[in-house]
Amino acid sequence: MQISKLILIAALASVTFIGGCKTTAEVLKVGQAGEVNPGPCPRAFSLYDASRIVEFRGEKQTFANVGFTGEIGKVRSLCRYYGTQPIEGDLELEINFGRGPAAAEQNAATYEYFVAVTRKNIGVINKKTFPIQVTFPEGSDRVTVTERVDKIIIPRASEGTSGENFEIIVGFELTPEQRAFNSDGKRFRVSAGQR
Repeated sequence: MQISKLILIAALASVTFIGGCKTTAEVLKVGQAGEVNPGPCPRAFSLYDASRIVEFRGEKQTFANVGFTGEIGKVRSLCRYYGTQPIEGDLELEINFGRGPAAAEQNAATYEYFVAVTRKNIGVINKKTFPIQVTFPEGSDRVTVTERVDKIIIPRASEGTSGENFEIIVGFELTPEQRAFNSDGKRFRVSAGQR
């Protein structure tokens, strides 16, 4: 029993992200005609405490000190798996970015977000961080960007292992202070400065 658990852990630890190899449309063509996934796809969502980022430039957490902000909106994913093949999935994120009063003279910001594959209710199997640079058009303090992770591969322990056993979680890479701000339920939405 212990050996089979070690084999399962080793298989799960080998999860890899490979960008730019196949699209979901290509992945969905894999397998025999009419063959369906033996179960649902992994649930994909943003982690509440990491779904927003607010940069403060100053001692106080006031609107006047807000630099750049970001908030993950829609998270969409598709997957395909059959037989003993691994789960192959695509992920699409809609991210809303804002420029506050303290960043009024700047038109670009760089953020980082992560995509993590987890074994449901157990822990992180693999995590990858992606940089994203956002440029705000002149006269605009909001931008919405769609990010795509083209291919996520999740090995399965056996033919009967369903995608329901896994989760795909996304969020911003945050400082401890930013995470505490989110955990306390505080927020400055990206539209807060609109007239």
